[in-house]
Amino acid sequence: MDLNSIIDLSIQWGVRIAGAVAIFIIGKWASRKIANIVNRLLERSEVELTLARFLGNLVYAVLLILVIIAALGTLGVQTTSFVAILGAATLAVGLALQNNLSNFGAGAVLLLFRPFKVGDFVEAGGASGTVEELGIFNTKLKTPDNRIIIIPNSNIIGGNIVNFSAEDTRRVDLVIGVSYEDDLKKVKEEIWNILNSEDRILKDPPPTVALSELADSSVNFVVRSWVKREDYWGVYFDLLERIKIRFDEVGISIPYPQMDVHLKKD
Repeated sequence: MDLNSIIDLSIQWGVRIAGAVAIFIIGKWASRKIANIVNRLLERSEVELTLARFLGNLVYAVLLILVIIAALGTLGVQTTSFVAILGAATLAVGLALQNNLSNFGAGAVLLLFRPFKVGDFVEAGGASGTVEELGIFNTKLKTPDNRIIIIPNSNIIGGNIVNFSAEDTRRVDLVIGVSYEDDLKKVKEEIWNILNSEDRILKDPPPTVALSELADSSVNFVVRSWVKREDYWGVYFDLLERIKIRFDEVGISIPYPQMDVHLKKD
């Protein structure tokens, strides 16, 4: 090979390498810019920040792969086989990570439609607790006794979701049973006195005290009152305690299960 051929070959490869480097640098810069634009658009659309960042990074990764393929093509590399290998590898990884992809899809749905947010108390995926973290692949709950439960998002999206924190108010439901011998008017009066003396119970909607069932061993009243969400358990426990104490004071009995045994002599 003479000197001229070497010079021509060097110039040819120099141009190719320079073109590939230029495509990579400019393409990488453009990919980042486009990903940032996608990020900002998603954030303006009030998409959850975690999902917006993940989608932005995904767009950047896809664009960067295309840039690398274009740069390799400029160098003369046969990219057709490269793309085929990349597609086969992607398919294999997708099959291997099928469950994770299912969790990702479920996580995207949760982040887009937001049936709950961090800080809400929910019942989902067979567990209940306060949402500590809502991620792409799983959700972290903290139970009232301070345990951490990590639930795959596909388990959550496939079942019922109960959000106890979605509304500002909740209804306290009690069933109070009294004896058939007790004065029902007096029972209702005492319950109403307790409800009216509880400042945490809301006036609108008004409380309800009604006879609901003539059971086998008791007459059952439903006692319903509306409270602020944060007062629910305090009012629930206090009402039960105050009703029991007051009934003992005025002689109203609360029946409990019992069995009478009769012995018969032959």
